[in-house]
Amino acid sequence: MIESLIRDVPNFPKPGIVFKDITPLLQDPRGLPEVLARFERLVPAAGYDLVCGIESRGFIFGAALAARVGKGFIPVRKPGKLPYKTAQESYELEYGQDTIEIHVDAVKPGQRVLIVDDLLATGGTLAATANLIRRVGGNPMGAAVVIELEFLQGRRRLGGLPVHSLIRY
Repeated sequence: MIESLIRDVPNFPKPGIVFKDITPLLQDPRGLPEVLARFERLVPAAGYDLVCGIESRGFIFGAALAARVGKGFIPVRKPGKLPYKTAQESYELEYGQDTIEIHVDAVKPGQRVLIVDDLLATGGTLAATANLIRRVGGNPMGAAVVIELEFLQGRRRLGGLPVHSLIRY
């Protein structure tokens, strides 16, 4: 059902890119609950202590999943958006470079963290997030994404981190 709620937007954000738009999925009242139920089946809550969502669409799915399974939520954001001391990681995107941050006290030593985002493309953002979680003392135990663009081979950059994707292109 969720597959039918993903819209292709050609030439966004630049010519030659076909953007996978999750807006119709979020507009349908069945969409988000179905994504969360599938995530919960793929990655049982007993396997992690915290959910980490990547700005900004990862916040939608990650915070909702954390609330659904009774776990805490960690935001990973662009620089200058978090109010406390942060650790920072820069990485390459499929069309540029970016930097993300996490609070230095976001994770207690050894806590298992599930990383949630809407999309796995080249793997840069997920790899940077996993690195940040390790740097602040956590254990990234896997990632859950709505969409995986397999042809970009993003899993290769993740060093064996398990990835659970609902839709693969």
